Parts: sequence; C-alpha cells; structure tokens
Amino acid sequence: MSTTEDRAAANLAVVGGVYEAFGRGDIDFILGLIADDCEWESWLDNHGQKAGIPPMKPRHGRAGVADFFAYVATMQIQDFQVLDMLASDRQVVVEVQISIAMPDGGGVTDEELHLYSLNDEGRINRMRHYVDTAKQIRAYGLG
Repeated sequence: MSTTEDRAAANLAVVGGVYEAFGRGDIDFILGLIADDCEWESWLDNHGQKAGIPPMKPRHGRAGVADFFAYVATMQIQDFQVLDMLASDRQVVVEVQISIAMPDGGGVTDEELHLYSLNDEGRINRMRHYVDTAKQIRAYGLG
C-alpha cells in the first residue's frame, strides 16, 4: 500500500471512531480526536448559518466541539444511520441519514454529508455538515 492509501485508511479509522463513539455516547473519546485548532462548521458564506440553524453554528477547538455535542444531546434524534464513508489522504466524507423530532411536534428527515479534514497528526481540524438548508430552516422554524 502507498503512503497515500495508508493515510486514507488511517483517516477512515479516525472518523469511523467518531461515529462508533457517538453511538455509545462517548463524547470524551471524540474530543480526543479533535485538533486544538479545529474549525467546526467553518464556512465563508452559509445560508444555514445565516438563518441560525443551531447545530450549524461555527465552533472552534475542543471546547467548541464539546459545545456542539452538548447541543446534539438536547436533540430528539429518532434515527441516525451512517450510509457510507469515503476517504482520501486529507479528508473523509460520511453520508448519513438522520430523523429528528422537533420541539413543536414536527420533524425533519435529511440526508447529509459530513466532511472532515485531518491534519498531519491524524486529528480532525475541520468539519462541515452539508445539508438541505431550506428543509432545515423550515424544520427549525427559522424561515
């Protein structure tokens, strides 16, 4: 295997570990995979952020990622499935399906892509959710 393939496999294992830990509620394990300079939801121009979708708020470092997962813990997630994962020597893309019950009695089911970038030490230094922002804005009652 080449160095690029080795790195892709290692990155896939790191990000796969995020979802395994999430499944068992082990947020401390996830935080151990986060780089000090991590940019969580780092966007130049994002409609979901402009509308105020709570989980898409920009966050920084381990404390910011901990804040993200604290918010997620308040969500009523009805279903969460990892459908596929793709990796390169720099990034991992995870395709998921999620269903959330909203506090107003409504709900939203969305297919998302989660894009992770990893640094040379194999730590996550950026994460972005790619979602149907129009659907999310409606579900959160923001538009």
